[in-house]
Amino acid sequence: MLAASAKPTHARQAALAGPVRTMALQCSQGANRAFLAQPAQTTCRTCRTATTARHLAVRAAASAAATGLQALIFDCDGVIVESEEIHRLAYNAAFAQFDVRCPNNPGSPVVWSVEYYDQLQNKVGGGKPKMRHYFGINGWPTSSVLGGAAPADEAQQTQLVDVLQEWKTEKYKEIIGSGEVTARPGILRLMDEARAAGVPVAVCSAATKAAVDFVLPNLLGAERFASLDLYMAGDDVKEKKPDPSIYKIAAQRLKVDPAACLVVEDSMVGLAAALGAGMRCLITYTSSTTAQDFAGADSVVSNLGDVAFAQLAAGELSGKDDRVKVAAAAANVSPGR
Repeated sequence: MLAASAKPTHARQAALAGPVRTMALQCSQGANRAFLAQPAQTTCRTCRTATTARHLAVRAAASAAATGLQALIFDCDGVIVESEEIHRLAYNAAFAQFDVRCPNNPGSPVVWSVEYYDQLQNKVGGGKPKMRHYFGINGWPTSSVLGGAAPADEAQQTQLVDVLQEWKTEKYKEIIGSGEVTARPGILRLMDEARAAGVPVAVCSAATKAAVDFVLPNLLGAERFASLDLYMAGDDVKEKKPDPSIYKIAAQRLKVDPAACLVVEDSMVGLAAALGAGMRCLITYTSSTTAQDFAGADSVVSNLGDVAFAQLAAGELSGKDDRVKVAAAAANVSPGR
């Protein structure tokens, strides 16, 4: 269930990792107890799949205990779901809905292009900060929110941003709830493997709580969502990523050492937040973040479809950057081929 503190991780790891060579498994059909010298083997065909899964969990728990991995923490947007294009469309729909027009282009409502939004979402975390950043540069807009006028003071600026963000969030939820959006490869399996290994799983998103409360159950499934040890949204902290507050608070609530946490992010904004909190960070990049530097990342991969939790727990991916291999392959292909 969702919690503000972690379960006793080390005890759970010890319970899993301790009796590896003396484990006794009961057949799911109530017959044939198989005493295992090696946990990957069993004489019961019916239970072979379950035995293998448990063996992998034991190995992962042992690796996590050996490397000191105490928590696996996921960002949401771009990590659990490749959602930035959905966000962009939802923002543009909100700007059109409320006829949002900036002084530098009063002839038509604001439209964030793919190219611009790629830059914006990799520079500013959180929806409201994104709009404030844009309006601060391009001038505060007129809109139907304020009867066709531009905000006259800070209070009206806040009102405008709040209304736009609320409507945009509902539009985003509508798209997510269509059933046509799924989690990125490997994410759900990694969550399950981490929990089986006794390592707490958390989600820390810069999105609004309303969005996260809707998106996570839809993408993770109700049972997996309820089993999260912790989840936090942008509303839960004063400063959004790249500020490290959300990850620092997560470590406190989970009662774990930040240095023993592995964060999964997709952008430099998230990487900066994780590193600022003293955590290791694995990057699973998207099409809009693939060209970023990611200096300081523990590893950089295109997706987690072929990555097992036991590999993460053992640190087997440390130093890896998929893009190096991709670039090398591209360099070996002549322009005419």
